[in-house]
Amino acid sequence: MEEVIQSLKDRLKENKPFTIKIKVIAGAKKNSIEFFDEEIIKVKITKPAVEGKANKAIVEFFSEILSIPKNNIEILRGEKNSLKDLRIAPKSLIM
Repeated sequence: MEEVIQSLKDRLKENKPFTIKIKVIAGAKKNSIEFFDEEIIKVKITKPAVEGKANKAIVEFFSEILSIPKNNIEILRGEKNSLKDLRIAPKSLIM
């Protein structure tokens, strides 16, 4: 988990927005993040995939682990799918 977080924090240091692909496992026992493959990050979220609860939890989770405002994280694609594209912007940029 630390390796993935550090990789994302390093990208934030470039001070420009970037997009990542994630595969979400909703209803997990605990929130976690790990590499799924070279292009996709697997994210486990405790919230169920109902009524946008998992999507909201994803934004909150990334906000917490990257220490950036929730407004700097946006789900670009995959609102109703387990595969999602997230746009992440550094703290210095407001989306």
